[in-house]
Amino acid sequence: MTTFSNKLKIFNDPIYGFVSLPYEIIYDLIDHPYFQRLRRIKQLGLTNLVYPGALHTRFHHAMGAMHLMGQAIDVIRSKGHDITEEEAKGVTIAILLHDIGHGPFSHALEHSIVNNVTHEDISELFMSRLNAEFNGKLTLAIRIFQNKYKKKFLHQLVSSQLDMDRLDYLNRDSFFTGVSEGVVSSDRIIKMLNVVNDQLAIEAKGIYSIEKFIIARRLMYWQVYLHKTVLSAESLLVNILKRAKDLAERKADLFCTPALHTFLYSKFSENDFVKTPKLLNVFAELDDNDIMTSIKVWTKHPDKVLSTLCCQLVDRKLFKVELQNQAFKEEKLKAVKAEIKKRFSLSDKEVGYFVLTGNVTNDAYRADKIRINILFKDGTVSDIADASDQLSIDVLSKTVKKYYLCYPK
Repeated sequence: MTTFSNKLKIFNDPIYGFVSLPYEIIYDLIDHPYFQRLRRIKQLGLTNLVYPGALHTRFHHAMGAMHLMGQAIDVIRSKGHDITEEEAKGVTIAILLHDIGHGPFSHALEHSIVNNVTHEDISELFMSRLNAEFNGKLTLAIRIFQNKYKKKFLHQLVSSQLDMDRLDYLNRDSFFTGVSEGVVSSDRIIKMLNVVNDQLAIEAKGIYSIEKFIIARRLMYWQVYLHKTVLSAESLLVNILKRAKDLAERKADLFCTPALHTFLYSKFSENDFVKTPKLLNVFAELDDNDIMTSIKVWTKHPDKVLSTLCCQLVDRKLFKVELQNQAFKEEKLKAVKAEIKKRFSLSDKEVGYFVLTGNVTNDAYRADKIRINILFKDGTVSDIADASDQLSIDVLSKTVKKYYLCYPK
């Protein structure tokens, strides 16, 4: 008896409503443990400590970006540009899997668990492994993801300054945080998509939607992604893992889930993932739960530095944050360190876990990267920074750097 399995499922998304899966292979990829892991990794890390609703996951985002890709493909085809069915499938797979390599708490711990390995590197390793499992059916998707395919505009739909990734996460993050400044007209922008000389372009009628998109990015970075309290929480999390690694190197006994134990008590590079195929499966077992469960247990650890830092995070007793346009003067840092060292009875090395400095940059638009092209009726193309009559776009194209200092209140 033959059983029929419908893999062209429909799911209900809070942003877009009912969304369909366009290809059966999409169902199979979503059903894979590598992708299901994204349900256990929050899209915005510790941002929920500032915006309580920010509990959506990388899984949500990947599915949403996939949906927008389908819309973009339909629009570009409707304007006479050739996208074969295989290319459509490939670019859809590429956007679905673009974040599959994110580890626990994403960017905050990107270099804490493995050395000098980015989530893009891990994503490519996962894609390669999946390609082997699916008998080469992801080959085109990988070429598009790596920008090695002849039609460059397909890669731009996945990764550029106006891709389906950004269009989804701005609206999605705005929805779940409640920060309305991040809302962009993704429908309008996608309807205005076109291709000129193998480059994505936006028809001039959509220029105001693009201006709003760039301004929304700048506002979301300061209000959400680089919110000073989020910076405080993420810096605290990084230092917790840094202290745990330090203790692990000294063979101290630390509670860990098996997967976290592997990465905490050893140092791995990207080459190790290539040489030891099983290591990728161990990484695939890591998610936010491994980190937070361990941190909860570490609140009772005999190491005073580790337990104090963990209590601060678990109880949301976050560090005070100072944010300014210039680097903090050495005299200021010495004074803060001296006060914290005395208050907590810390050594010179230990105080470094409690006084944290760094900088963040906000570049809403970079003309030196893949440009956002505006297509005019006469066929000419211009960069958005030149085409816009809004002075703010020229201003927003400049990188802003701010310096932060975190320490216990």
